[in-house]
Amino acid sequence: MSGDEARVAEAFAGWLSSQGWTVRTEGDVVDIVAEKDGHRLYVEVKAAAEAPGLDVDTAIGQLVRRMPSEADRSVSFALVVRDEPGSVEAAVRAPARILDLLGMALYAVAEDGGVRQLFGRA
Repeated sequence: MSGDEARVAEAFAGWLSSQGWTVRTEGDVVDIVAEKDGHRLYVEVKAAAEAPGLDVDTAIGQLVRRMPSEADRSVSFALVVRDEPGSVEAAVRAPARILDLLGMALYAVAEDGGVRQLFGRA
């Protein structure tokens, strides 16, 4: 994970912890795995500035590959990007209907570590 991705992941993991989630960041599968009240959240973080559209598409693909083959409402997914115009625009261009069907939420992390939700819920 690049320096900026590590900073964004750390800020998001801290935010999840403050919301009562138990957070692991040393996973091989995704950047963050969080658990709360019998629910598991898989999180992929993309924060590179050079090609945010490609990074977002890659992250969505990475999350889709980790989805269970059978419906499981105890599992959801989140994509986290830097809160800057290029990354946010790339994240929200995915059709809301598809993100909803996938159970995928979108979040953005600002330079100061603030988190805002762009779509869905974890």
